[in-house]
Amino acid sequence: MRRKKLLVVGELNIDLILNNINGFPKIGDEIVAEEMDFTLGSSSAIMASNVATMGTLTSFCGKIGADRFGEFVLTELQKKNVDTGYIRKSDTHKTGITIVMNYDQDRANVTYCGAMEDFTISDIPWGALDEFDHFHLSNFYLQKGIKPDILEIFKKAKAAGLTTSLDLQVDPEDKWDFDYKKVLPYVDIFFPNQSELLNLTKKDNLEEAILALKPEVNTVAIKMGTEGSLLISGNERIIEPPFINRYFKDAIGAGDSFNAGFIHEYLKGSSWKACLKNGNLMGSLNTTCAGGTTAFTTASEIALKKQQIENKEL
Repeated sequence: MRRKKLLVVGELNIDLILNNINGFPKIGDEIVAEEMDFTLGSSSAIMASNVATMGTLTSFCGKIGADRFGEFVLTELQKKNVDTGYIRKSDTHKTGITIVMNYDQDRANVTYCGAMEDFTISDIPWGALDEFDHFHLSNFYLQKGIKPDILEIFKKAKAAGLTTSLDLQVDPEDKWDFDYKKVLPYVDIFFPNQSELLNLTKKDNLEEAILALKPEVNTVAIKMGTEGSLLISGNERIIEPPFINRYFKDAIGAGDSFNAGFIHEYLKGSSWKACLKNGNLMGSLNTTCAGGTTAFTTASEIALKKQQIENKEL
């Protein structure tokens, strides 16, 4: 009998965020940041933390180092009621960290992957999958330990009776070596942004990319930033306009919060349009605070802020 709604599988790290910097540093130079934040990072953890705060029962499966950063990750997830029982500690790798330098509405990142590279298919609790309804995986390219087995991972999740979703994220090596023609038939919802989709399909415009993807994809929800979002599912095509808030802080984790908002509605049985709208709202809410999780405090506070964003009060 299924008792837990969502299993998120992916990378775990912290974010050290430097805000209000005057450009990006050149080799040999030093610049000053006027603000600094230390928060829970990683695409997967941000998604899990925020969807759990919305009220979805959520468990996380990943790997951290046996260090203070790892303990911080566990504590932050547990504060948001994420079940951390499937998070393992690596004996050989430290917990990952990303240093984020924000400049205006752009940023530069440097990531130490650490324990996320030590995470493999054998760390996933296959014997417990019948407890869950949905399986989500984020940040494929940074997780070298699972890259060779990504097809097998989604085949096994589907065989266990779960619905599935995937967010590839950016390929830092710019190879885009994901065999979408083989894997996407086992993914119920694919979550690329527009730039990622163009790179993956090696097409010059969005419509060409969609045509290339369509024979293999079940449902794709494309994140388009200030242009909103687009969903394609069979012959259904839905465009949802964006929500532009008045108090932009940074965009770290906005796409992950879109995923969280979308999946939260999806697991409630909502329409595709409602899923897209909630995804856009959560992405917008994300940008009102530094980092990917600090804007998400309690379910009641999220509901209030959603209304304020819709009314253009926030």
